[in-house]
Amino acid sequence: MFERIKEDINAAFQNDPAARNKLEVILCYPGVHALWLHRLSHYLWRKRWNVLARFISHTNRFLTGIEIHPAAEIGRGVFIDHGMGVVIGETAVIGDGCLLYKGVVLGGTTMEKTKRHPTLGKKVIVGSNACILGNITIGDHVRIGSGSVVVKDVPPHATVVGVPGRIIEQHKKKEYDVMLDHGQLPDPIADALRIVLKENRKLKQRIIKLEDNLNICKEADDYVSETESEIMTVFMKNYKDGDGI
Repeated sequence: MFERIKEDINAAFQNDPAARNKLEVILCYPGVHALWLHRLSHYLWRKRWNVLARFISHTNRFLTGIEIHPAAEIGRGVFIDHGMGVVIGETAVIGDGCLLYKGVVLGGTTMEKTKRHPTLGKKVIVGSNACILGNITIGDHVRIGSGSVVVKDVPPHATVVGVPGRIIEQHKKKEYDVMLDHGQLPDPIADALRIVLKENRKLKQRIIKLEDNLNICKEADDYVSETESEIMTVFMKNYKDGDGI
């Protein structure tokens, strides 16, 4: 038991630069408290003391803001950062060394009494307010961006963003220890827009050359002024930096 507690404290130091000393982690980290109470409720659940296990889980939610069903299986060295609003369903499985930020939901998508919640591999990072839904498997060392909604299996060493979640990067195995930088998530929509605009620019240049060779008069509306071109350049830069459309 004390070894597991030590692992929980070490996980807090590894994943939160705000952690200064062990006493602070023991007294002031609701994510750590939630894991400790869950272990008690999980033990009682396995002993078929279901009502008492659910009551402790309910108390856990009241005290920490984190709801973990007593039947959920959670590995070693898991850390829940901040934790408010985290929901972990009955048949969810979380592998060793995973990191969950606030508002994460590991939810089910069916009313059948079967495996209906996700399985997370080892060292998975799930960003704030991300939802992982259904009986799907998230591979080892996967990184899921904030606000993403994942409804399909994800292979190991991938980065997922968006609604629904899309794989936008897949790292080499040796790069798995790179942490999730929430301020530098790739944007597949912005990338697609850049490609479309680039191809559009190429087509316009080809049309201009054809018109010049064929001596076709150009309409005034066909020209793109320097101001319009500059506006589009600024728009794409702002969009990339997070201003949106």
